[in-house]
Amino acid sequence: MMRNNQTGGVIAIFLIVMVGIAGLAAAYLWLFLTWNFSVGERAGWVQKLSKKGWVCKTWEGELSMVSMPGTTPEKFLFTVRDEQVAEAINKLIGQRVSLHYEEKVGLPTTCFGETRHFITKVTTMDPSPAAPGNEPKLPPTPAALRR
Repeated sequence: MMRNNQTGGVIAIFLIVMVGIAGLAAAYLWLFLTWNFSVGERAGWVQKLSKKGWVCKTWEGELSMVSMPGTTPEKFLFTVRDEQVAEAINKLIGQRVSLHYEEKVGLPTTCFGETRHFITKVTTMDPSPAAPGNEPKLPPTPAALRR
């Protein structure tokens, strides 16, 4: 009989430890999913957006940002977790947009997304002169008018 009491006590301690570990893991995930390392916006042209993942499907995308005409574009990789935001971005592929993002640091797996930048909102922008094919139309010079 003494052995049953000891076994029951060990099982109880084991269960308490497991519940404690599960609680700490849940608190860790909640903290890092609600806390933002940084918040900001990036503007450019969405080049691609695809739903990826073996088990956890997330929308992963690429934004091409051009700082000055003639320079190499910088790529901004991002993740979208909201289906409505992903649908809005899909409709705007190829147009100049501004993506509002929240940067999350410390997430343990890629199940939440492959990048640290999570898009929360997308807005369209006027095409800038830097966009290919949208060069500004300059008025003719006085010398050209005299000809």
